[in-house]
Amino acid sequence: MIIAITRFQLPKPITLPEARRIFLSTAPTYQGVPGLFRKHYFLTPEGDAAGGVYLWNSRAEAEALYTAQWRAFVREKYGTEPSVTYLDSPVVVDNLARQVFADGQLS
Repeated sequence: MIIAITRFQLPKPITLPEARRIFLSTAPTYQGVPGLFRKHYFLTPEGDAAGGVYLWNSRAEAEALYTAQWRAFVREKYGTEPSVTYLDSPVVVDNLARQVFADGQLS
């Protein structure tokens, strides 16, 4: 499994209610994306940066999303260039499901 962290510095700070509204407007685009298990949106406490923490089945599936089109969408929506960081995630603890998953068990 792969964790991808996207982050972008906002041109001006936004409030948590503003972020919630914006995030809810884009959330449906991530439903049903092949290989994406979960996405968490985030906003820094100062409201000056935002992004997402994604849990993916594979890096190839993650990279299929973070295209030039996706970067253009982020620039248009938030007015800034995003960064993407990839991390290996060999084990996931899911307290809601009360399970521990090793790499390859979620797909």
